[in-house]
Amino acid sequence: MKIYERHIFREVFKAILLVLIALIALYAFFDSIESMKDVGRGQFGASHAFAYVGLRLPGRVYELLPIAVLIGALYALSSLARHSEITVLRASGLSTGKLLFLLFKVAVVFAVGALLLGEILVPASERLAQQMRTRAIHNIIAQEFASGLWVRDGRSFVNIRSVSLDTELSGIRIYQFDDMNYLKHVTEAQHGSYVDAGKWRLSDISRTVLEVGRDGNQPYARVEQEQEFLWDSALTPDIVALIMVPPERMSLISLVTYLRHLSGNRQKTERYEIALWKKFFYPASALVMIALAMPFGYGHSRMSGVSLQIFSGVMIGVLFHMLNGLFSSLGILRAWPPLLSAALPSILFLSVALSMLWYAERR
Repeated sequence: MKIYERHIFREVFKAILLVLIALIALYAFFDSIESMKDVGRGQFGASHAFAYVGLRLPGRVYELLPIAVLIGALYALSSLARHSEITVLRASGLSTGKLLFLLFKVAVVFAVGALLLGEILVPASERLAQQMRTRAIHNIIAQEFASGLWVRDGRSFVNIRSVSLDTELSGIRIYQFDDMNYLKHVTEAQHGSYVDAGKWRLSDISRTVLEVGRDGNQPYARVEQEQEFLWDSALTPDIVALIMVPPERMSLISLVTYLRHLSGNRQKTERYEIALWKKFFYPASALVMIALAMPFGYGHSRMSGVSLQIFSGVMIGVLFHMLNGLFSSLGILRAWPPLLSAALPSILFLSVALSMLWYAERR
């Protein structure tokens, strides 16, 4: 790598990293204030609040990375332009394509980091954060496995195979134990919906009851069938939604596995398919943000112009973040192809970036 390439790479990389740290610190502060509202509920204390915020930081880094790349690159390029370094390099023969390719090298580093973060750290930390919060506030122990969601509810252990977007349960199995920790009965239900006041209406029920024979030594089991049953539980739709990791925070392997399960049961998969495609396009958005920042490198060198460019970068980054979620929701409502819903924000912003580059070159 040539001297000027190392210089530009270093300046842009440092600026993006500093902006990312600043954004994370800001969001961590707001998350801490929000988390403090739960202090005093159940066993949730200040230490739980800070631990919860810390466990959610990887997810915040993943969300804020495109915005940090845009603002950091804008600041670095504007600073280079203010010191006439970009002008000198262009006069020395540095083309727009070469400069863009160099900036893409910086973006690739952050894109790969986002991909690894979203696949390895974010799903595990998000799950751990929600489990810790739910256990401290509601005294409910839950864990998500390949077999579904497992929840400890008093003297019962509950296995829920899947939860729909409106928190309808399917594939429910309840293992009820007595005070001596002996299994009393196992209740299986095909579907479950929340009624109110901690009650769920279960349907298509099969209950296996374990009883001891008259002589006290010969246990036996009998099976009961019911159409409906009201199940008293500390679980609520809000708690179930908290326990379940949202599709956007799941890993690729988890998404593919869950998609197969939903398809096999003929359930809606649009939201999970969109989340799957976004796993590929979201890290690549770092390259789109770099391309958007590139035209500002040809801007004016006045400090007021730099401030305006930074403000523009913040607004563009916020707009991208909002549209990313908006198109996902529209894709579900309008039944758009999942690939289109996931890729459309990046395509739109890339088109804007290329148009701005073309205009900057002609000018």
